[in-house]
Amino acid sequence: MTTTITRKITRLILAALLIFTIFAAYGIWTFAGESELIKTDAAIVLGTKVIGDQPTPVLKERINHSIWLYENGYVGKIIFTGGKTDGADFAESEVSRDYALSKNVPAEDILIETQSMITEENFLYASEIAAEQELDSFLVVSDPLHMKRALLMAHVAGIDAYSSPTTSSVYQSLSSQLPFFAREIGAYVGYVLTFSFLH
Repeated sequence: MTTTITRKITRLILAALLIFTIFAAYGIWTFAGESELIKTDAAIVLGTKVIGDQPTPVLKERINHSIWLYENGYVGKIIFTGGKTDGADFAESEVSRDYALSKNVPAEDILIETQSMITEENFLYASEIAAEQELDSFLVVSDPLHMKRALLMAHVAGIDAYSSPTTSSVYQSLSSQLPFFAREIGAYVGYVLTFSFLH
């Protein structure tokens, strides 16, 4: 009897997890198209891998989009995030800053943090910089399929954040999108479940 009940509970839990995962996947895919072009104090650009002292194509798209936001008056400052990940010689934010400087963004309008290793830390350290600079509202810049989880993390961190995904992406083909999408589904579900249990 006890074994039967345990099996039923296990099936219910697995069914609930499957349903939640399906809804999460739908939410991630549809939210990828959401762009909130409003004026805010700064853009928070989420870091990602660099190659030497150069941004990868993925990071370059994020930097270019933040520069566009800056040049068109949507943000007054750009906060680049990301430390030395994957054994890199330079922090992701340092590489991003140097690229933005090469595109004539004034140094005084660029802020960086060099400590973060993951997205949650991107927001943690960016919020500390924002507090020092008295910046209150932000456009978050990342890849479209990353935005759902990124915005959730920003709001959990107490950041007044709005979605501004890159308008172009290296993840164009279905073969490149699907692995990224699958990783995001797993990461989003894992984050929500972990956060729910810990809080």
